[in-house]
Amino acid sequence: MKTQIGLTALLAALSTGAIAQNFNDPAEFERQKALLTVAPQGPEGKPWEQNLGGEKVDTAKYKKPGPYKLCFSNAGVNNPWRVVGFTNMQAEVDANKADIASFTHADAEGKDDKQISDINAFVNSGQCDVLIVSPNTTAALTPAVEAAAKKLPVVVFDRGVDSKAPVTFINPIGGYGFGIQGASFIAEKIPAGGAVLALRILPGVDVLENRWAAAERIFKEKGIKVVGAEFTNGDNAKTKAIVEDYLNRFGKIDGVWMDAGATAVAALEAFEDAGKPYPVINGEDQQDFLQKWKKNKLTAIAPTYPTYQWRTPVIAAIRILKGEPVVGPTWKLPQPAITAETLDKFVNDKMPPLHYALCGCEQMANYPARWGGK
Repeated sequence: MKTQIGLTALLAALSTGAIAQNFNDPAEFERQKALLTVAPQGPEGKPWEQNLGGEKVDTAKYKKPGPYKLCFSNAGVNNPWRVVGFTNMQAEVDANKADIASFTHADAEGKDDKQISDINAFVNSGQCDVLIVSPNTTAALTPAVEAAAKKLPVVVFDRGVDSKAPVTFINPIGGYGFGIQGASFIAEKIPAGGAVLALRILPGVDVLENRWAAAERIFKEKGIKVVGAEFTNGDNAKTKAIVEDYLNRFGKIDGVWMDAGATAVAALEAFEDAGKPYPVINGEDQQDFLQKWKKNKLTAIAPTYPTYQWRTPVIAAIRILKGEPVVGPTWKLPQPAITAETLDKFVNDKMPPLHYALCGCEQMANYPARWGGK
């Protein structure tokens, strides 16, 4: 029997709010805040294989002879972070050729309905020994992942689903951790009652919603005024236009908080064009932001959601099919932030502007050329 997902009914329920999504969990906020101080366990210098505690999942029932057929349902490669990450994953596959017979990738192009269809096709093809999923949005993909997990082992990473069906869910500390790091820094560096503009990418993705929930909570606790929270769709021109509008309306913006940093330089350029002083800002670990930070001596921090996490699902998938235990049902990876004290370590002028510094790829074959470096 083919696995079927009631796609029309599901998307209708999501659009009307019939399926409630709660992305503000105080207990999870506190848990991730505590994890920011935990020393990682695992191989030294290999954070993509490390963990921040957690149990081991027995995978003996999945053991089978190799080499293995890996299938990957990807939310998309529709932003620079995902491009770098997918390059990491492909390099990890190449590094494990002895254990991998095939690696099949389906790009959902940022569309829930396409990803649900992709997952159905993988499950019904019989050509996958294991399914790796990076979900486009949380609620929409949960039923598809749960249905797939009844047929074959599933590894979810990056963005989550609201289910314990996957063998393991791999990601760094999470959205609350990222939001805490950026918002706490901004709140410490701007005056009490200062004005902050929040720039977001898109709604409905758990890790991004969690980042904003954490930041909103911290700004409220610290008496920081959030003058606006706007979605940029990760577009530089739209980001710049939004910032220009807020500068025209408010005159002064003390801080810019971002739930992802790919358009941080565009935001800063809006301040330059308006002749305004740079804000306190959080970006991410992309090179253009790190280089601008260093050149202009910004007051900044770069929380990260390291792209080295794209290596881990391949490693986990092979271990599962060999019947070796893996960290689960949640595998938390380290999630460091780049600060003024560590900035020089991560600035690399030989890499492209939107290369993410915490790729964990420097020792992989064909680095830096495969990642667009010189």
